[in-house]
Amino acid sequence: MKMLINVPETVVADALRGMAAAYPDLTVDVENRVIIRRDAPVHGQVALVSGGGSGHEPLHGGFVGPGMLSAACPGEVFTSPVPDQMLRAAAAVDSGAGVLFVVKNYTGDVLNFDMAAELAEDEGIQVAKVLVNDDVAVTDSLFTAGRRGTGATLFVEKIAGAAAAEGRPLEQVEAMARRVNENSRSFGVALSAVTTPAKGSPTFDLPDGELELGIGIHGEPGRERRPMMTSGEIADFAVHAILEDMPPHNPVLVLVNGMGATPLLELYGFNAEVQRVLAERGVAVVRTLVGNYVTSLDMAGASVTLCQVDEEMLGLWDAPVRTPALRWGM
Repeated sequence: MKMLINVPETVVADALRGMAAAYPDLTVDVENRVIIRRDAPVHGQVALVSGGGSGHEPLHGGFVGPGMLSAACPGEVFTSPVPDQMLRAAAAVDSGAGVLFVVKNYTGDVLNFDMAAELAEDEGIQVAKVLVNDDVAVTDSLFTAGRRGTGATLFVEKIAGAAAAEGRPLEQVEAMARRVNENSRSFGVALSAVTTPAKGSPTFDLPDGELELGIGIHGEPGRERRPMMTSGEIADFAVHAILEDMPPHNPVLVLVNGMGATPLLELYGFNAEVQRVLAERGVAVVRTLVGNYVTSLDMAGASVTLCQVDEEMLGLWDAPVRTPALRWGM
């Protein structure tokens, strides 16, 4: 496989060096694998720290900045960061108001963030944690006990980040993060397999003419394989799976997310079909985001995430944000 890299062993460090050069608003510690907003710690504000394996960019480093994350910890490709990274991040961004860990539900992430929280509390840092587990495709998978954390991570980090920017205390920021997760559901589909730099070939077999419904962001198996479907048929399947699990009683935010190798031309067309299905089901849409936000390296495919919101949550979503991947109102 052809990749725009030097060698697999340095791919994460090289990416971090490039990120540092592109975004002077960030402090990027390449050696210790921590990305921090340059003005941290911000006096009187709860800090948000997240992280996970590399290969899902812009998640999480691309969401560091005012109105969203205070710091992110990138692990090796598809591998959890280690507790020392999270502890270093928490110590760098804590203003005394406490730190919220946003953790996707993958076994390594959960264990390492739990250990980091204990270490941080030993150093006098108040820590709360929220687990993101929005994927309706499967209950358990190769990497999780329970549901996987996927696209709702973006909604949690943005809305909770806005609550922190308002100066809300840690318990309120944590409660808002949990509220967002509880009101979010996702479903993904793969059109091609993912190739990691270390392996250099597809990590699973997906024959031509077939797709995987309910795929995970590491290439974990989904619900079933089928012959290739149209964009409209995929939207019908994905949205119905979400609404069966979460019949919304409020309007929704919509994320139509690319897995890394799907062009915007296709994602916008897919969004049109998602919006059609939601309209047919009588679901009101208040905001829509389309693009590559929670990716899986070079996987072709897409995911749909719905988050039902009230006026308070919508106001926090609309609040100003300035990060490499998400910015408005500033």
